[in-house]
Amino acid sequence: MSETKVLTTDQLPQVLGELRAGDRVLLSGTIYTARDAAHKRIFQLLDEGKPLPFELKGAVIYYAGPTPGQQGMAVGACGPTTAGRMDGFAPRLLDLGLTAMIGKGERAQPVVDAIVRNRACYFAAVGGAGALIAKCIKTAQVIAFDELGCESVKRMEVENLPLTVAVDSQGNDLFKIGRSQYAK
Repeated sequence: MSETKVLTTDQLPQVLGELRAGDRVLLSGTIYTARDAAHKRIFQLLDEGKPLPFELKGAVIYYAGPTPGQQGMAVGACGPTTAGRMDGFAPRLLDLGLTAMIGKGERAQPVVDAIVRNRACYFAAVGGAGALIAKCIKTAQVIAFDELGCESVKRMEVENLPLTVAVDSQGNDLFKIGRSQYAK
């Protein structure tokens, strides 16, 4: 098992080529939440040539809809959403400069192809651990689509968010690797 890599979102573009499926990462820096409804709105803005709520180039999107914070915490539970629900959106966003995505579960082949084409990465977060993940979130600010409630786009500052590289920039897919190893 490899040692855990401690990285910032600013470092990701320079180190993505070194990360491999299965690597453990503690990520700190700025990430943005966006789920299905927010992705539809982002695509509408793109199609209309309007400005986006955040710069896609170099960005990390976390597929999550955090609940409101309590007892001084920035958010309540903030577990990952099934990434496959965003597969129809991901290739275009990657082609526009998105660096990484965070979610749970497998990605479709067109997403893996776009990850390779753009030297990006897909990280898996632990599903069912939303309350624990919330402890890594230091700030959360709604920056777009407030009317979507939990599904609004938020800019979050995270500290040591525990992730696993699920699909690396070479196209190695932890889910396929795991099934292959299990079959042996």
